[in-house]
Amino acid sequence: MRIAVLGGGPAGLYFAALCKERHPSAEIRLYEQNPEGATWGFGVVFSERALEFLREDDPATYDLITPRMETWRDITLVHRGERIRIDGVGFSGIGRLELLQLLTMRARSVGVAPQFGRAVRSLDELRDELGDVDLIVGADGLNSLVRRSYEGDFGSSLSYLDNKFAWYGTTKRFDSLTLTFVRTPEGTFTAHHYRYSPTMSTFIVECDRPTWERVGFADMTPAESQAYCERAFADTLEGHRLVANNSVWRTFPVLACARFSYRNMVLVGDALHTAHFSIGSGTRLALEDVIALVKAIDASPTDLRRALGLYEATRRPVLDKLVTAARASADWHEHFPSHMELAPRDFAMSYITRSGRVDDARLREMAPGFMAYYEAGRNSA
Repeated sequence: MRIAVLGGGPAGLYFAALCKERHPSAEIRLYEQNPEGATWGFGVVFSERALEFLREDDPATYDLITPRMETWRDITLVHRGERIRIDGVGFSGIGRLELLQLLTMRARSVGVAPQFGRAVRSLDELRDELGDVDLIVGADGLNSLVRRSYEGDFGSSLSYLDNKFAWYGTTKRFDSLTLTFVRTPEGTFTAHHYRYSPTMSTFIVECDRPTWERVGFADMTPAESQAYCERAFADTLEGHRLVANNSVWRTFPVLACARFSYRNMVLVGDALHTAHFSIGSGTRLALEDVIALVKAIDASPTDLRRALGLYEATRRPVLDKLVTAARASADWHEHFPSHMELAPRDFAMSYITRSGRVDDARLREMAPGFMAYYEAGRNSA
């Protein structure tokens, strides 16, 4: 097999490593437009269940990354000054750059030589360089060249949510994945924050559009925006500063594709779909896409068209459930100012059931401490 991979993020690097390990005779070339070690963002998070999937399907990668992770058992909500712990929801965090470094090392260890700083401007350019390739893997993110070259054939659709967010880091370490909700004179904010290394945490600031406009973020410099966010979350940061890395205000893109592949091209990760950061599944979905694609190639290595059909047939039902949950979570966050009118207990219940996948019975099983707290308050009302 001759395979070209576009994109050196988690999806592209992981595909190159896993496919080459399973098919040592395959010629796999990976192209990434940015220099090695260049990335934006800070930490990424995996649920306990996501890591269990990885352990079952690829113990080598699981053993490589999990010792470098920060792990915790609870989610914490801070609303009206009250801290509410939701137990039994395990997560782990790792720096995005560290994850990329580990996956790069893994790819090189099995014989893949990623070409960093190599921009591919058209698929014709790629084909002229490589000649006939059996498979082109689009792991090149939201702005995927592979998908944009055949937008209608992949059946892609792209829209944007309304809330604004900026992705920061901070040297303040947090005990768990925490969401802090605050009001300022201009409006309402939430911060999604969690540690991902012994010295750093991710700190994503989100606000509704009316608040963003009242503050005047559109006319602020990045330094002024950062300073405002530090003031808004001063009690949370406890004297620590925010750290910026391309920390500009964004609106979240909602990408979907009717077809996972076209001809000899296939999409994985953010090139294929997006999942809102409030559910912490973007990187998880990318790695699981890769596992499903490689399994399909394992099942049909001499007929890659059949393999691509098998990839979509097995992956789509699982992906649809996760993406649906992510969109329900995103919708809750799009309306978080109205949810903030709830008392802390009811607010926490609204939050933890936002995806539609968790009911009271499941909560009693997985989060008995939280349910005891919630029902005690309800019974005393």
